[in-house]
Amino acid sequence: MDNASTLDDVRRYYGAVLQSSEDLKTGACCPVEAMPAALRVLLDDIHPEVKDRFYGCGSPLPPALDGCTVLDLGCGSGRDVYLASRLVGERGRVIGVDMTPEQLAVARRHQDWHARRYAHAHSNVEFRDGMIEDLAGAGIADGSIDVVVSNCVLNLSPDKSRVFAEIFRVLKPGGELFFSDVFADRRIPDALRRDPVLLGECLGGALYGEDFRRLLADIGCADARTVSQSPIPLLDPGIEAKIGMVGFRSITVRAFKLALEDRCEDYGQVATYLGGISDGGDSAHGFVLDDHHRFEAGRPMLVCGNTADMLAATRYAPYFRIAGDKTTHYGLFDCGPALVAATGAASCC
Repeated sequence: MDNASTLDDVRRYYGAVLQSSEDLKTGACCPVEAMPAALRVLLDDIHPEVKDRFYGCGSPLPPALDGCTVLDLGCGSGRDVYLASRLVGERGRVIGVDMTPEQLAVARRHQDWHARRYAHAHSNVEFRDGMIEDLAGAGIADGSIDVVVSNCVLNLSPDKSRVFAEIFRVLKPGGELFFSDVFADRRIPDALRRDPVLLGECLGGALYGEDFRRLLADIGCADARTVSQSPIPLLDPGIEAKIGMVGFRSITVRAFKLALEDRCEDYGQVATYLGGISDGGDSAHGFVLDDHHRFEAGRPMLVCGNTADMLAATRYAPYFRIAGDKTTHYGLFDCGPALVAATGAASCC
C-alpha cells in the first residue's frame, strides 16, 4: 500500500466510519477522568459536537501557554485547539491542521461560538486543510511556532520522518513539541500496518520506541522525555485476534528544539523552580518536566546539562533559577527512569 492509499484510508475512517468516540474499538481514546483537573474543568466550555468527535489518546497541552502560538497537528474537530485557545489567551494564537473535511467542518462551525464563550473580541484560532507531512503547504513558516501539539495522530502518518522534520522546521529555537500517541513494544508486521481498521484505530501505525528514538536522532533531536504513559486495552475480540501479541501504550512525550547531548551529562548544575506558572493546577507548587523530574517550588534540585537547558533556554526560563554552567564536567549524570527504558522511545537522563 502506497502513502496516498494509506492517507485515503485514514481520511475515510475519520470522516465517514467514525461518527463519535463511541464507535472506537479500542481503549486508546482517553476518558475525561484521565485529563489533568485544570484542563478537565475547561471542557464545560467546549461545544458538545466538538467533544463528541474527539478521538485523542492523551492530554497534550503543556503549561505556560499564555501568549504563545500553538500548532495542533491532526486537530480533527478542534477540541484541543479550543482548549489551547483558552490557555493562550487573546494575545496568543492557535492553528489547527487536518486533512479530513468532515472533521474540519465541525471545528469551523463552532469557531464564533467559542470566541463568544471565552469573551474574546475575535477568534484566536484558525483551521487549515493540509497534510501534517507538508506544513509548508499549509502555510506554516520556518521558526514561527512556539509549541506544537498533537493527540493520537502522528501514528497515522505513513511518512513519520517527514512529519517530525516538519515539526522541528516550524518550531522556534527553544520551542516545544508536546504530543500524545500510541507506541508499540515491537515493529508492526507489514500486513497489519496495511489493515484499514487497525490503522484507523491507531494501532497499525503505532510507533515502535527504538525506531522513534532513531528517527529523532536523525533530525537532530537527541533527548525526548516521557511525561506520562498508560496501557491501551484492546476491547474488540476481532482486533485482539489480529494484533493481540503486540503491547500498546498511550504515551505523552515532550521534546525541545535545542542542541542537546545524546546522554545526560553532569556539570554540577542546580535548578530551582520559582513558581509563578498559573494554569489552575499543581504548577503553583511544583513543575513536572517528565516522569522523573518534579520540581517542588523553592527546592533546589541537581540536574543534568540537558535538563538545565530545557528549563533555561525555553519559555520556562522565567520560572527557574539555574545555578552553575558547563565549565566543569563530572561524567554521566545518575538519573531516574529513561524514556528508552520505559518504552524504547528515546534517550533521556
